[in-house]
Amino acid sequence: MSIPLSIDELTIWLALTSIILLATSEVLSPHYGRIHVFISRKRLRNVSMVVSFIFLAFIAIKVLNVVFS
Repeated sequence: MSIPLSIDELTIWLALTSIILLATSEVLSPHYGRIHVFISRKRLRNVSMVVSFIFLAFIAIKVLNVVFS
């Protein structure tokens, strides 16, 4: 059974995800621990910026909805 998300819930989820990704890209070492997996900080930062822009687009939609209603 799927739970439908509202715009408000999706906006909060996008904000938290972008904050977590950006903090992770700044704090995480490029060579993570013992498993020898290379993590691209640039790619992680780019993904966090894309999620941030999507978040800002949702905020803009909400503001425009309030202004024009």
